[in-house]
Amino acid sequence: MATIELTQANFEQTVSNNDIILIDFWASWCGPCRSFAPIYEASSEKHPEYVFAKVNTEQERELATQFQVRSIPTLVIFREQIIVFSQPGSLPAQALEEIIGKALELDMDIVRAEVVKQGQPAE
Repeated sequence: MATIELTQANFEQTVSNNDIILIDFWASWCGPCRSFAPIYEASSEKHPEYVFAKVNTEQERELATQFQVRSIPTLVIFREQIIVFSQPGSLPAQALEEIIGKALELDMDIVRAEVVKQGQPAE
């Protein structure tokens, strides 16, 4: 599957209907974004079972703000509607593959329990 354009209009549906979504926050003027784009595209071809999405931060400022994107490119990975990775910076292909592998290895029962625990007020 090639990358899809993620917008405010299709964001909720995309996250709700897919177990694994990788999101590349980028802008056309960003040199590192242009360097990362072919690596990200190649990974999307290698992993058609996952959704690879791109958010143009110039056009989708609300999404960029929602994710507190301050530096681009920024990669965010959702698994089962939970953010399991978020980091700015361009990645080489090998590092991207390692991050995808680590996201897949996560025990989501433990992750969900941790999310619930973090959401509870401190005693």
